[in-house]
Amino acid sequence: MVPRTAPEVIDGLEEVWASMLEATEGLEEAQWATPTACPGWDVRDQLSHLIGIERSLMGDAPPAIELGETSHLRNPIGEMNELWVEERRGRSGDDVRTEFADVTQRRLAELRSYSEERFDEVGWSPIGQVPLRIFMLVRIMDSWMHEQDAREALGRSGGRGGIGETVAISRADAALGLAIGKGAGATEGQSVAIDIVGELGGRRRLEVIDGRATSVEGPDATASITMSEETYVRRFGGRITSDEARLSDGTVLQGDIDLAGRVIDSLAVMI
Repeated sequence: MVPRTAPEVIDGLEEVWASMLEATEGLEEAQWATPTACPGWDVRDQLSHLIGIERSLMGDAPPAIELGETSHLRNPIGEMNELWVEERRGRSGDDVRTEFADVTQRRLAELRSYSEERFDEVGWSPIGQVPLRIFMLVRIMDSWMHEQDAREALGRSGGRGGIGETVAISRADAALGLAIGKGAGATEGQSVAIDIVGELGGRRRLEVIDGRATSVEGPDATASITMSEETYVRRFGGRITSDEARLSDGTVLQGDIDLAGRVIDSLAVMI
């Protein structure tokens, strides 16, 4: 289940951050420099990024440094995030990991000091003005995605099937209306069924009704897509291309193949 209460959300963050520490335990310095699916980032950079986000949320100013190569950055948020990453590139991976452990423990303590009502307060987030509890679900998703980036690069499987993946899939599901309607350009009356194969999978079916892609039950669909959980979340997070998603084990497109392909093209919506 997706966390709802403040303690559940905080426990979700703790679970994912602990899993990141487990994934990076005992690494040699060369392993910290292993490239990941995030352009320009190695394993150490994944932790540096999460450190920067949580320190920013605790009120720390970003480092006052000049950025080097920025061609892999897509927006001002990415540029701000990169400042924290760039500052740590001269440090050892173990040093960054120690800072990550300290920062996340301080952040958890801060969040546990908040009331349940505080989590209902609406404020800024990367997805717009939302209650704090929704923003923290986005933090669970983002942290889990970066944990999986590190694990994929290192060949260290783990962290699957828990709160992190549950939240990531729920956030991907929440973006389907936008991906199918606006992104893929599905027209009135067209429908798309997506069958996600895995422990947390299941069937999603959306139909364009009154100009909006809406979740509705139905026996069939204009276009159908079958894919694994891993392919679904990695495409949502932009970790794999549309072609890689199509060619992934278990991916099958049926019905209106062109529409199904446009949906896959539009799935990468995570900032």
